[in-house]
Amino acid sequence: MKSNPQVLSMTLTFFLMIDSIGNIPLFASLLKNFEPKKQQRIILREMLIALGVIILFELLGDMILNFINIKTPTIIIAGGVILFLIALKMIFPPQAEPVTDIVDKEPFIVPLAIPLVAGPAILAAVMLYAGQAENHFSIISAIFIAWLPSTLILLGSSYLKKLIGKRGISALERLMGLILILIAIQMLLEGVQLFLKAV
Repeated sequence: MKSNPQVLSMTLTFFLMIDSIGNIPLFASLLKNFEPKKQQRIILREMLIALGVIILFELLGDMILNFINIKTPTIIIAGGVILFLIALKMIFPPQAEPVTDIVDKEPFIVPLAIPLVAGPAILAAVMLYAGQAENHFSIISAIFIAWLPSTLILLGSSYLKKLIGKRGISALERLMGLILILIAIQMLLEGVQLFLKAV
């Protein structure tokens, strides 16, 4: 079983990759035509769906990586590269595209659960972690611990948006990106170190 620092590291990584702070404007825009109570029901439902999808990919990840015979150093280096690219987008976000309003039909699975929460980045990351884990319990625990505050943040997204404003949300997302870059570089260094030892 992984030690507590490793579980905490995974938890922080997953929380940053879910990017609940960065998703606040998108969730608010897509749900603005619904009553507050209805908004919260939709958010909770979509977050539960996203949680199920993320855990499913974690459970399948080890099997897929073993089937294609991917070694541990490759998994760690790939994870570091993925995290680094995500962090760069958080720090230097691309030009925002206009979000199409949903008036009469509430969003279901797409785009809130997938890909805004359970996007390609976190799905790839949990698969990579699964490939180097001794058991699934520690990773699933980290996923759930990261998911819980992310869900609470999005449930209170309308209040947070009013409280800290767009600039505050942007600043927090950039701060999370900086932390994610540190984690990514640490993963890259560990992967290179393991590779050199194996040569």
